Amino acid sequence: MVADVSDVAELSLVEEWHLLLARHAAVFNALECALQDEHGLGVSEFEALEALAGCDHQCRAADLTDAVHLSQSATSRLVARMEREGLVERAMCDVDRRGVFVTLTEAGWTRFRTAKPTHRRVLRETLR
Repeated sequence: MVADVSDVAELSLVEEWHLLLARHAAVFNALECALQDEHGLGVSEFEALEALAGCDHQCRAADLTDAVHLSQSATSRLVARMEREGLVERAMCDVDRRGVFVTLTEAGWTRFRTAKPTHRRVLRETLR
């Protein structure tokens, strides 16, 4: 039986998807291992610290959710964990009491600065 053009295109598309998933898993796992071993951080914690460092050390929790690519509830658990570790602080928005701001602490800023070279090294090693 001869595959028609649409079958070949579909197989190519699915193969491309699987290659993307494999590359993502390889990079994510390498980052997770290096950040955890060297700095006691997971990838999500590092991404949250980086997002906060990039937005003048404070942002709305909803904006942090977009930056770390997690659900709202998963981001809330992440922030609670990071708050217990002293990396961030949460505060209610004075204008909108439903809004929550997440602020990078000095300990969080220090941990981000020390972990950033590891993050970038792993990216160079796995993406190039």
